[in-house]
Amino acid sequence: MVKKYLHSPKSGYLYVRVRGKYLGRITAPKGSSEFDRQYWDILSGHSDIQERTLTSLIQSYRKSDRWTSLKARTRSDYEKVLVYLKDASPHVEVTDLRRNAILDMMQSNAHRVRFANYIQQVLSVLFEHALDIGWLEANPAKGVRKLRTPEAKKRPHIPWPDAAVEHFREEAHALPRLILEIGIGSVQRPGDWVRFRWSDYDGQSLKVRQGKTGKVLRLPCTETLKHALDSAPKIGLTILTRRDGKPMSYRYLAQIMRYERQRLGLLEFDLHALRYRGVMELAWANCTDDEIAAFSGHASIAMIRKYAGEARQEMLARSAAKKRART
Repeated sequence: MVKKYLHSPKSGYLYVRVRGKYLGRITAPKGSSEFDRQYWDILSGHSDIQERTLTSLIQSYRKSDRWTSLKARTRSDYEKVLVYLKDASPHVEVTDLRRNAILDMMQSNAHRVRFANYIQQVLSVLFEHALDIGWLEANPAKGVRKLRTPEAKKRPHIPWPDAAVEHFREEAHALPRLILEIGIGSVQRPGDWVRFRWSDYDGQSLKVRQGKTGKVLRLPCTETLKHALDSAPKIGLTILTRRDGKPMSYRYLAQIMRYERQRLGLLEFDLHALRYRGVMELAWANCTDDEIAAFSGHASIAMIRKYAGEARQEMLARSAAKKRART
């Protein structure tokens, strides 16, 4: 008997598909009795083959190298979206997720633009996996336009000026002051500050594996950072700890620094701007782009030039002012 509902989206994959909906995959050799049994079981709804829901796709994706090869930082970002997708549309069929449904999910999260755009990004990755395993013939998330960040939220990081750094060093409590020195001295992202262990400090330098890039860096300490580390109590495995000695989370660190910045009237200068300040100090020391990149771990020279540009402009302007004064 001719089986009219067979569909093969790619070599080696054969499915039962009715009106565009995949009901199940046949794994038995064509022409065998097992092949016939699987076909009629799937068509009648008695098959034990897993449904192709978004939840089952996420489960399959977690077993693939697309997931296991992700950097820890990326996996953490993706995880938030995967949890959201499972909660929002757990039983929806993958083939039913059209472009308009993706846009609807993004629009419902428009109040948090970065997360909304991550929905498109993660769904695109999931659908690429669905293509790999034969569940889809096209990626409906590919090319979906990302939401624009409102102008009001496009506040650039303001680098910490000398006066702000000096005020913080003089008036801040010991733990926030240690955080400041780690931020400026290591020139790393705030997410990496909480990962420094005492075993990473040899008395002269710090070692770090960047959470975002996976790069391993050895960072010579500034004198102020060295002094702060040598004076800090060693009550846990990590340099930055809670009162009970347990490792400090990024959220806990951000709360401490926000409170201290608010107390000292420095709220406009945020955590990420301490990394900006560190790059500027390297630029003031006449370091090249490559030398700064070796310290900060930036993959893009364009980002180095963005952060160092203000410091270099100021240095050139002062040099020009001195020449001008001599004429």
